[in-house]
Amino acid sequence: MLLGFSDYREVAMRIAALLDVPYAEIILHTFPDGETRVTLPNKLPERVAICRTLNDPNEKLIQLLLAAKSSRVLGVKHLMLIAPYLCYMRQDKAFHTGEAVSQVIIGEWLAQQFDSVITVDPHLHRIHALAEAVPASSAIALSAAKLMGHFVRAQNTSAILLGPDEESRQWVSVAAEAAVCQFGVCRKVRHGDREAAIELPDIAIKGQHLILIDDIASSGGTLISAARACISSGAKKVDVLVVHALFKDDIARQLHAAGVSNIWSSDSVIHPSNVLSLAPLIAAGLNEC
Repeated sequence: MLLGFSDYREVAMRIAALLDVPYAEIILHTFPDGETRVTLPNKLPERVAICRTLNDPNEKLIQLLLAAKSSRVLGVKHLMLIAPYLCYMRQDKAFHTGEAVSQVIIGEWLAQQFDSVITVDPHLHRIHALAEAVPASSAIALSAAKLMGHFVRAQNTSAILLGPDEESRQWVSVAAEAAVCQFGVCRKVRHGDREAAIELPDIAIKGQHLILIDDIASSGGTLISAARACISSGAKKVDVLVVHALFKDDIARQLHAAGVSNIWSSDSVIHPSNVLSLAPLIAAGLNEC
């Protein structure tokens, strides 16, 4: 059985349908003091997956803990977490004394609650395998890079794909191969501790349609700088395609003000820019487990 929550219902139901398993919803009720009552179906099979994307994570993690513990009481033997966006993966090191290393803490906590975890394009800096961050019996990281490339190809455009910084190379290179198009990767040049400029790659920019490809957009700073650099260099059109759209409306306005025409994303996080459905990718990944 696949269990979901109302705020991510449509995606969870699509995954359940593709897996041909029943879907049921975990019911949440918030009390006046801010605490949450979590109610699961009163009968569960021995194998259950809980689908919960973990943007805006703090409240969701408490609800997830209550749901995971309750499912064990109801007889679940194997519990999986499907988290299309997996939170707290970016800080894998203490940069100052006393800083919590959230990747280790949250990763170990999730491994204690779930037998297996599956996610899409977790933002990992200094490690290469999700299992290093989430030491569950099974930790699976899927990638939406090919989906992004297929989407670009379906637009029937001669666009060039551009990674806004070196970290984006792993996505833009795979997406470009799937889209059968040229790509380049920008370089971030730091000026002091707080300022950074974008150095464009040595490819033709003037008169071209460019699509900026990245895994996460939150503050939008790197994408905004890259878009401005492209427009200043004579780009005909600039679009943005990301996996995880974590930004609010003001960032979208800033991207458009920087010259971006279209903003596209996957449905790992529910957002007005969603164009890519991750349900087939996740269902295929689960079927291969």
